[in-house]
Amino acid sequence: MVENQGMDVPKLLEAASLLVPEETATENDITVNDVWEYLTRDEWEVALGLLEELGDVQSLPPGFWHTLATAAEQMRLDKSAAWCHWRWNETRHGIIRADLTLRPAAEARRQTPISGAGVLRPMWNIGNRAPTGEPALNIAQFWVEFTPFLEPGGRASVRLAPLTPSQWQHLQPGQVITMHEDRRVAGTAVVLEVHRPTTSTA
Repeated sequence: MVENQGMDVPKLLEAASLLVPEETATENDITVNDVWEYLTRDEWEVALGLLEELGDVQSLPPGFWHTLATAAEQMRLDKSAAWCHWRWNETRHGIIRADLTLRPAAEARRQTPISGAGVLRPMWNIGNRAPTGEPALNIAQFWVEFTPFLEPGGRASVRLAPLTPSQWQHLQPGQVITMHEDRRVAGTAVVLEVHRPTTSTA
């Protein structure tokens, strides 16, 4: 990120746009040409949002998300910056998506909603074992998709960012894993997708 600090927002967004293939289009037929139109009108926030959408269509290089994160930070768009940093991390370590259901408040320690923006770092039982044979819990942040909060007893698709990605290599779609904030199970998740990183560049 250091190399981008001196650049202004339009140049950052232009640089990110150049990394999107011209044929890439969203379900609403948004293309990079639409981004360029908003850039010429100095509508930077709209251009950033469209680039985020285009980044969901196909795998783009880490530099794309890195540059968008820097632009979002310079525009003080904290949630967009956090999301772009999250996606940048996924380009380096892979994507894990799961369908998570939290235990109701009456059955778990948590009584308050969880922020959806990748704040919580709970432990997960993903099938790993300690040398003694006991379950070994692994830490991973998670980002809740399509909602800002997840209430106790709620259900949503989430994206996981493991603290140690190598310990999660065995996960497969359909596998059931459990979330823990203490010894008790705080939630149960079914793995939906696992995608290995497509590039190793930062």
